[in-house]
Amino acid sequence: MELALSPEDAAFRDEVRAFIKDNYPAEMRVPNPETDLSKEQMLLWHRILHAKGWIAPLWPKEYGGPGWSITRRFIFDQETTRAGTMPPLAFSVTMVGPVIYTFGNDAQKKKFLPRILSGEDWWCQGYSEPGSGSDLATVRTKAVRDGDHYVVNGHKTWTTLAQHADWIFCLVRTDTTAKPQSGISFLLIDMKSPGVTVRPIITIDGSHEVNDVFLENVRVPAENLIGEENKGWTYAKFLLGNERTSMAGIGRSTRYIERLKKIVKAEIPEDDPAHLEFIRDIARVELDVLALEATELRVVAQMARGIDPGPAASLFKIRGTEIFQDITELTHRAIGNYGLAIREYPVSANRFMPGPDYGHTASEKYLNSRKLSIYGGSNEIQRNIIAKAVLGL
Repeated sequence: MELALSPEDAAFRDEVRAFIKDNYPAEMRVPNPETDLSKEQMLLWHRILHAKGWIAPLWPKEYGGPGWSITRRFIFDQETTRAGTMPPLAFSVTMVGPVIYTFGNDAQKKKFLPRILSGEDWWCQGYSEPGSGSDLATVRTKAVRDGDHYVVNGHKTWTTLAQHADWIFCLVRTDTTAKPQSGISFLLIDMKSPGVTVRPIITIDGSHEVNDVFLENVRVPAENLIGEENKGWTYAKFLLGNERTSMAGIGRSTRYIERLKKIVKAEIPEDDPAHLEFIRDIARVELDVLALEATELRVVAQMARGIDPGPAASLFKIRGTEIFQDITELTHRAIGNYGLAIREYPVSANRFMPGPDYGHTASEKYLNSRKLSIYGGSNEIQRNIIAKAVLGL
């Protein structure tokens, strides 16, 4: 299924395909880039896209974006995900950057936006806390005004790739007497500030991708407050809308389905009854992908006419993540006993891993993808949004 393209947009699609083929670094083609690559390696493609002027598809031209139409942004997303390239630093480019150029002041835009585009500053997200995940309105990290600074104390958790981050954007409570959503502010914090401590969380697949971040009497210049004090909930919702819209993941799911087909062919004989069962399950998930893609194309067409997608972002989050979880679960089933082998981190060249390479990587992806229906606002929360906004319940 493809979007009907004008000759100019079709030529742009071909240009994107050729650019990826000729420029994507070979050393970045590893099973799990977020855990298999160093910080410098992860930045290679970011810097190549920045030099090309393609690093921030969502951004307006006045702030350093390419100024693409909705259709071209969609084309670029489709081609990069189908090719399996590592996306630009999401917390920097997709999340905090748009918040800064939409709600920040001129000094903040001048200070932060160029460094986000170049990759000089790596950002992480300080939203979730112990006891405050999907219900972000209950955040307890406090920021108390002290002259021209805020003094911040609290604990953020599940902070992705914070071990590499230069800055963290945080939801902090600045008014403990207001109702939960009204007492939150959006603060930018330098990770090198005294009192910031990062501790690794080793996930179920054995990797180090997420972290605890402790903030103990961290002094943050008041000039790092985005927008107005106690209006951070508005900015947080804006950011999460951008995050969820990008979660349909059609290209990624399509790539993993093709991989799954090859694994089933290699591992399960055609005369085995399980082979037919897998073929049926793969067909079902392919239909799910096609249905989601059709919905995505309708939304893209609406957005091209200036119509806001509204709760469609929540639908993409739910179906996109659940479909990918289904694919990884089928893959894990298909590899059989090889799924018992999990790599150790850091990866050691001296450790023997039995079976084909796809064995342990499929297991890791299956385990790691359990998180997809939780982060970015859990799928239960997204269903509540749809129930209220679409069904009027």
